[in-house]
Amino acid sequence: MAIKTWIRHLRDSFISIWRNRWMSLASVGAVTVTLLLVGVFVALILNVNKIASDFEKDVEVKVLIDTTMKETKALALAQKVKKLPDVAEVRYSSKEDELQKVVDDFGEDLSLVDQENPLHNVLYVKATEPQKTADVARQIDALKGTSEVLYGKGKIDKFFQMVDTTRTIGLVFIVALVLMAVFLISNTIKLTIAARQHEIEIMKLVGATNNYVRVPFMLEGMWLGLFGAVLPIIAVAAGYMSLYERLSPIVQNEVFSFLEPTNFLLRLSVILLAMGVVIGIFGSAMSIRKYLTVK
Repeated sequence: MAIKTWIRHLRDSFISIWRNRWMSLASVGAVTVTLLLVGVFVALILNVNKIASDFEKDVEVKVLIDTTMKETKALALAQKVKKLPDVAEVRYSSKEDELQKVVDDFGEDLSLVDQENPLHNVLYVKATEPQKTADVARQIDALKGTSEVLYGKGKIDKFFQMVDTTRTIGLVFIVALVLMAVFLISNTIKLTIAARQHEIEIMKLVGATNNYVRVPFMLEGMWLGLFGAVLPIIAVAAGYMSLYERLSPIVQNEVFSFLEPTNFLLRLSVILLAMGVVIGIFGSAMSIRKYLTVK
């Protein structure tokens, strides 16, 4: 009996969509546009998070050790820095290593090669959290034997601020779009319910439960949300694949990369599909609630 009831509910939901096909089409269109924008913003935000994470891993403090300090004392300084709070990693690089890096970057024709090495022994320090880099730099700068402490002062803070702002704006925009989609589907279902209000009253009078009346409309909303999610999934997937293929070769030598399409697009498709279904069901539930009490 339960199976027959569900079959009836499914049939009624499709019949209702067809009877109100123009409003249903408008709702599907609204959900399509909404989820398309949501998909674009989600893709943008997740890639911003990925790029930020890649940059965070590369953020470090460069400590120039006083040229008068012998290597044994420089190594002792490295151990002292390692014991500071919020320090995760310390790498020592001798001035010979630093000179070799310069030669590798600019070639052996540099006049530095034939002169006494003027470079510093260097410590490369990473904080336990990128946001603590400035605090770690200040602690190191207070130690005896450091000539200069470099960490991109100001730029790091601005970068993290920009990332946080992008995340916040994107989240607010996504929430606003979802609420708009819920509102549009809710109004569509309301028109359907208003046209069948007399039928609903009769069903209630002969003993139909609220759930029996509610389910077909919620299924209708679910279908509208589901249909509205299909095109955005295809469009976002195709657009992302195209951009990934074009941009990945450009940034392949950089410290960051974009999210690999296969797993990312699968997760994003599931998110958009789930959002479409939830938006549709929630919009329908909001619409039918006040019609379930027979006056």
